[in-house]
Amino acid sequence: MALQVQLVAADREVWTGEASMVSAVTPDGSLGVLPGHEPFLSLLADGPVSVTGSSGERVVADVSSGFMSVDHDLVTIVAQRVQVHPGSAKA
Repeated sequence: MALQVQLVAADREVWTGEASMVSAVTPDGSLGVLPGHEPFLSLLADGPVSVTGSSGERVVADVSSGFMSVDHDLVTIVAQRVQVHPGSAKA
């Protein structure tokens, strides 16, 4: 079982695909999402989002002004600004 992940900036889709884990920073602290996670919706704090693809690639991006939604293994991250770290896997 894998997560379906969409990482979206205000002006473009940054990364989409299957992942084994997603981590992000919320106003209440760091959060990790694995397959089977309970549904939720949360604001994101400015900071890093990390997506570990199902084949091992890793995308790390700094986000600002966004939210994260988890529903039935679909993780959607939408942010005003998304800056992918150099060396991260490409979409």
